[in-house]
Amino acid sequence: MARYRDANCKLCRREGEKLFLKGSRCYSEKCAFERRPHAPGQHGQRMRRKVSEYGLQLREKQKVRRMYGLLEKQFHRYFEIADRKPGVTGENLMRLLEMRLDNIIYRLGFAPSRKSARQLVRHGHILVNDRRVDIPSYLVRPQDVIKVNEASKKMDLVHGALKDQRGELISWLRLNKAGLEGELLEYPKRDEIPVNATEQLIVELYSK
Repeated sequence: MARYRDANCKLCRREGEKLFLKGSRCYSEKCAFERRPHAPGQHGQRMRRKVSEYGLQLREKQKVRRMYGLLEKQFHRYFEIADRKPGVTGENLMRLLEMRLDNIIYRLGFAPSRKSARQLVRHGHILVNDRRVDIPSYLVRPQDVIKVNEASKKMDLVHGALKDQRGELISWLRLNKAGLEGELLEYPKRDEIPVNATEQLIVELYSK
């Protein structure tokens, strides 16, 4: 499958804010966004022109898509699913993105970034309800128990990520650090999802 392979820090600089794509490095003085908080390229430091309504919508969509590490076709598919569900489309979209297995692994603190979490899942280190799942896009449901495979519990990546975990665990997840397992307690409400995004702009963009 196609995957973005260029420098992750360019994405943060392009969107004008930290997307936390490189784990603990994003909190350190080595963070490229801290050193060069302007768009990449030779014209990045020039004063930007006034952004159009379409430009605002596009940037918001690109920001969220890149934050979760998705390609355009994948992201649009999530929007179509969210649009068919009852309720507010934007909130449905954010909830679907949060329910991805790679994101849940990241939220639990088993990986320093969503990219690392995706790798853990792909390499078979993660169990869901005691069954190995190697699909990062697998949608976790309430009461599903997610754990690190017994043979993988000594991985430095996992223990290092838990040690560097910042902030409190969000309310809709339960974490057992000793057993390296967690549980999705319930579907989160929008105000319980720690993502700085205006999803309504994404809805407006795709509804044109």
